Amino acid sequence: MPRDFYIYLISRFASATALTMMRAVVAWHIYSLSHSAFHLGLVGIVQFVPALALTLVGGVVADTFDRRRIINLAQLVAALAGGLLFLVTRAGAMQLWTLYAGVLVIACAGTFEGPARVALLPQIVGTERFQRAVTISSTNQALAFASGPALGGMLIAGFGIVVAYGTFLALIAVAFVTVWGLHIGPNVLTTRRTLSLAAIREGLSFVWHRPVVLGCMALDMFAVIFGGATALLPIYANEILRVGPRGYGLLNSALEIGALSMALTLMLRPPIRAAGRTLLTVVALYGVATIVFGLSRFFPLSLAAYIAAGMADQVSVVLRSTAIQLSTPDELRGRVSSVNLLFIGASNQLGAAESGFVAALTTPTFSVVSGGIACLCVVLVIALRMPELRGYRIEPKH
Repeated sequence: MPRDFYIYLISRFASATALTMMRAVVAWHIYSLSHSAFHLGLVGIVQFVPALALTLVGGVVADTFDRRRIINLAQLVAALAGGLLFLVTRAGAMQLWTLYAGVLVIACAGTFEGPARVALLPQIVGTERFQRAVTISSTNQALAFASGPALGGMLIAGFGIVVAYGTFLALIAVAFVTVWGLHIGPNVLTTRRTLSLAAIREGLSFVWHRPVVLGCMALDMFAVIFGGATALLPIYANEILRVGPRGYGLLNSALEIGALSMALTLMLRPPIRAAGRTLLTVVALYGVATIVFGLSRFFPLSLAAYIAAGMADQVSVVLRSTAIQLSTPDELRGRVSSVNLLFIGASNQLGAAESGFVAALTTPTFSVVSGGIACLCVVLVIALRMPELRGYRIEPKH
């Protein structure tokens, strides 16, 4: 692998650790101020609105300008928002609307950083090494996603929320410097084009006319909308399992611990060829693990169920990423990545909102368990309605 690939991994690790830590810290901060499942669910809406409005634009921008500089500018914006939360919290003047404003600004920055970062990877490694690069990058990301929430929980418990916000700023600084140091030859950069609705429509049309690509995105979106329990983890940690901030950090990291262990396993075994059937199977297992987590009142079982969900999700991530990126020409990668990230954003944020609102109307347990059952129903419907996805295989290149 080229030197720039490892620099990319360092930057991605720092950025992903910072953002996942920030999500966990903000969720804990909001719940400590409001003690409301509704307000936790509202975080998902605040994060989804900019994703809906700006992600497709971010894809066109990623196909038009230098992707490294786009990432750097987005990181600067996120750092400004994090700095605001740090200063206001330190002054003891934090209010809910300030937290939501910080979440909104960081989410807006992410709509531009995400497509640029995803589209940058094939530029660095080339298509012939891309599948292995995805596996390594996914392992790196899983490690970061596991580290971020755990770090946030430990910092809150040991030093307080102010230190957690300060750590976010330090990690963003590392991510900024490492992206700035990437060297990509001009022959690899994408052809400049005009920012227009036609450019957005071109990316959407490409996805719509590729059943496997569309099927991968739809499966992820609808399964996670119904199957996610992350937004309710503060309630589970505080009121159901009664494990406090350290237990909250472990629960927040459990999904990524499972993802990391599975990513390492995937690195050691031959590539999965029967991608379609495997994808449907692991998403169904994700739904089952969510149901077990929702019903559990025993912390080790809850932790194990969430780790199992993370393992299933990691297989899904690798298969979906490989299929989508290898099916897309470089000049469309930013836009197709933005469509994929829009689906992912919709699933994560609407899933957070759905679980929070259902929990507010019923109970947290009902919200999580019914979501897991709905996830299984989604898998069944897509398996029956999309035979192209069910039979899809990733064939080796010769």
